Amino acid sequence: MFIELHLLQNFAPSNLNRDDTGAPKDCEFGGYRRARISSQCLKRAIRAEFKNGQLLPADALATRTKRINEEVAKRLSAQHKRDNAEAETVVRALLGAVKIDFDQPGEKTQYLLYVGEQEIQAIANLAQQHWETLTALQRPAADAQGRRSAKKAASEAVPAEIGNALKTALGGGKAADLALFGRMLADLPDRNVSAASQVAHALSTHQVSMEFDFYTAVDDLRPEDTEGADMLGIVEFNSACFYRYANVDLAQLSENLAGDAVLAQRTLDAFIRASVSAIPTGKQNSMAAHNPPALVFAVARERGLWSLANAFLQPVRPQRDGDLVGQSAKALDRYWGQLSAMYGQGSIAGMWMAMLDGEQQLVHLGSARQTNLQAVVQGVLDAASFVRP
Repeated sequence: MFIELHLLQNFAPSNLNRDDTGAPKDCEFGGYRRARISSQCLKRAIRAEFKNGQLLPADALATRTKRINEEVAKRLSAQHKRDNAEAETVVRALLGAVKIDFDQPGEKTQYLLYVGEQEIQAIANLAQQHWETLTALQRPAADAQGRRSAKKAASEAVPAEIGNALKTALGGGKAADLALFGRMLADLPDRNVSAASQVAHALSTHQVSMEFDFYTAVDDLRPEDTEGADMLGIVEFNSACFYRYANVDLAQLSENLAGDAVLAQRTLDAFIRASVSAIPTGKQNSMAAHNPPALVFAVARERGLWSLANAFLQPVRPQRDGDLVGQSAKALDRYWGQLSAMYGQGSIAGMWMAMLDGEQQLVHLGSARQTNLQAVVQGVLDAASFVRP
């Protein structure tokens, strides 16, 4: 079974997700320039909401870092009174067993590792258990053949039983966010995790225009007779009604969480709530665009995923009888009716929708209407079924 989320969210003037020039991200869709929030940005905000909103326990979350040796060394120091510098050396030797290498002189891993809390603790436990063996190892230096040869030598230096134990420990650690968003370990492909969710780039339902805020700042301690600003600049921003889409493969989620049905259900609950409440943080201190979604539509289906982005191929425009959000809801409703008429709804197990405008009538989605977000979430959870893979 799959769960789909469709959201309409109108933001006040903001710059939530910037490109390399500092401008709000955008793209062309349907032949028109649209505002955009990248899927990576949205997933980052959702992951932060898991923690900040206390939607999931700390031991069910993962960390993305290049500083795994520092974190494990801190635990070894706190839990077993190990010298911090020596602990970092031991951790580097241990991770060398699976060819995870560290850059000099910063001693960070070559790429970001996405590891669950239970995996981090398991690494610390293995380092402590095999401390004497690991401290006796000499870390090989890159030879004439380069880094690849050094990584191979580091791997072969660690006893096979320790390397196998480390591979077993790197099994995902039943981390909910890792199970949802997946990971790739370049040097350990058999410990990759296929993402159980897909998150689309958010696109404005209408054509967007870029705006420019010319700002100035004045030195509080300047002499009174000094004229003009002491600092000036330009910040780009826009205001847009976004269509957002995401889905979760419940079978993949269950597999990633080792068949833990209780944790899978809690993860789905957290994902829905975090997707609704999470807002990117870009330029929020100066724009404070904290605008929750105006419409949340959830679908449970057995197959045949439907993104409704094409409802907005023709940009919506505010009309006398409706603003951008209202017109976007109408377009969404109309397109859902078109898809249903052409392909049928045989694979759909349930539909639940809540929206701020209690008076707006939707022809095709009206039967899915619920009183509030809690009713939508409960409907999805009641329909979801998790079985051990």
